Amino acid sequence: MDKKIVDEYNRLKDDLNRWGREYYVEDQPSVDDSEYDKSMNRLLELEQEYPELISEDSPSQNVGGRILEGFEKYNHKKPMMSLGDIFSFEEFMKFNSQVEKVTGTFDNEYYAELKIDGLSIALIYEDGKLVTGATRGDGKVGENVTENVKMIKTVPLTIKEKGHVEVRGEVYMPLEEFKKINDKRLLNGEEPFANPRNAAAGTLRQLDSKIVAERKLSTFIYYYLGNDKNVDTQAKAIQHLTDLGFNVNPDGRLCHSIDDIKDYIAEYSEQRSKLGYDIDGIVLKYNDFDMYDKIGHTAKVPKWAIAYKFPAEVKETELLDIYGSVGRTGKITYNAKLTTVKLAGTNVSAATLNNAEFIKALDLRVGAMVKVKKAGDIIPEVISVIKDEKYYTLPKYVPLTNCPVCHSKLERNTGEVDQYCINIDCPAQIKRSIEHYASRGATNIVGLGEKIVVELYDHKILNDVVGIYDLKNKQEELLQLDKFGQKKIDNLLTSIENSKRNSLEKTLFGLGIRHIGSKTALILAKRFKNIDNLMKTSIHEFNSVDGIGEVLAESLYDWFRVEKNINVIEGLKSHNVNFEYIGETEIQNENFDNKTFVITGTLSRPRSYYEEIIEQRNGHVSSSVSKNTDYILAGEKAGSKLEKGQKLGVKILSEQEFDNLI
Repeated sequence: MDKKIVDEYNRLKDDLNRWGREYYVEDQPSVDDSEYDKSMNRLLELEQEYPELISEDSPSQNVGGRILEGFEKYNHKKPMMSLGDIFSFEEFMKFNSQVEKVTGTFDNEYYAELKIDGLSIALIYEDGKLVTGATRGDGKVGENVTENVKMIKTVPLTIKEKGHVEVRGEVYMPLEEFKKINDKRLLNGEEPFANPRNAAAGTLRQLDSKIVAERKLSTFIYYYLGNDKNVDTQAKAIQHLTDLGFNVNPDGRLCHSIDDIKDYIAEYSEQRSKLGYDIDGIVLKYNDFDMYDKIGHTAKVPKWAIAYKFPAEVKETELLDIYGSVGRTGKITYNAKLTTVKLAGTNVSAATLNNAEFIKALDLRVGAMVKVKKAGDIIPEVISVIKDEKYYTLPKYVPLTNCPVCHSKLERNTGEVDQYCINIDCPAQIKRSIEHYASRGATNIVGLGEKIVVELYDHKILNDVVGIYDLKNKQEELLQLDKFGQKKIDNLLTSIENSKRNSLEKTLFGLGIRHIGSKTALILAKRFKNIDNLMKTSIHEFNSVDGIGEVLAESLYDWFRVEKNINVIEGLKSHNVNFEYIGETEIQNENFDNKTFVITGTLSRPRSYYEEIIEQRNGHVSSSVSKNTDYILAGEKAGSKLEKGQKLGVKILSEQEFDNLI
């Protein structure tokens, strides 16, 4: 055999084994998933062409992972297999053709699930009581982490099913918790976790369960190995797991056809960035358990399930500059200027660097090569630096000491990593606060986006949030601006007038109180009913509300003690802006009442915007097209759902036609 082939194979094997240990055991990967997958695929190609190369220590012969010192071994009664990977819909069609040979059906039913980027776990119950929690390890032998698993709130300690029951799923760390933990590590001078998966794995393997309890891990359970004979499909298994009290992913879906699968992949390729946790693909499982033995499995993977992995989203590029920007609360966010690189289908020339401590932890230097990641349509971020010979010749970066806009001295609160400009008259903060107030999730003033706000502020037409409601008296000034015709002004003023009728939670969120998001604003609105009650509430009363902790309580109380903020509220009241909680009211509209809508394609607003409108009017939103579908709202690149609807004679709506229905 050619020595070059042998050398290449040995190098790939050594690299993959080392990377596997770094990933599964040390929780400190040195390469990206895309690089690992590329090398693994090449190794598999070589083993297929030269089977005599295959050795016992080849990474193709095991799942990955080892037992850590400090935990007992746990022998899995049934191996925890990994899944085969595919990277395109064409590859899925090849997978399905193999299933078709067994089932005799082309449109096989698959249960589609989001592939959570976490740590595999097995939970074993005896007579309704949790007795063991174990990691996957090498698939046959894992780590007994029972005491740590008991610290995870989404893991039930007891279930109502007797006998021996085993369930399997994924332990993951929510993105919000991941940020909090990394901020704390930066404050303590520790290196931040590379990603939520590593943070979850590092947490679950703590020898001190108190640390696990402090970090808010969560779980999604998706395998059932129990006694109920009625559970004979994956769809029924998910329902049964739900009934037993396990946390299952609400975005799983039974796909009845190949078109349904294509739609699901397209939908979550777009939606993945809006989830509160990381996913790296989609798992497709043949739904009928009775066929599993017939479809079979290899020594490593089942043939009745496959993992569709999203395209690689990590690239290398040069860091040209580091600069700071100011948010609506005064928080300084550091950003990277990059040599333009194609990433996830778009040209990227800038990325976020979070804060000064993050830059310090990675020791980023202008002129260095860095790795950039982009998930879905979220802002790209620099995740690591390449420390080559050139890197060590570059000067270290010195963080900002003054605001990049108003030049006031920056401050940092005790126990926080972020720097703040505390000058409330800082132009950057004022612009951001106006933009936030008018945003879709807040008062939803259409036509008052970022560029328009900047233009109006720079021309001294709009100076603060209250000034939005004075724009009706400045129409002559507006007409002097580029692209401001009378129709555009009329539409803007109509939207401004409509914003006065929002329920309290929308306006409260729009005020931009630090730490108060849209969900918290709704909790507060339901509890306190109007802004006057909120203004006279004590820290203790705020803190007693479910979902409002000490930090939020203090932030709320302090905000309502600032004279300028009270003036804003009084100013908005003078313009008849509503500050009462209206509640969730149903809007009467016969075009929507008991009608079923399917939403497909790329639209100008998020899917949730249209769902809210439909449901407020007693309509229903379905994920699949059938003869019972009344309307399809179709955006750009609408695929198989649109085609199916046209065949069935379903009424197709454009966005304009949808607005006309309203």
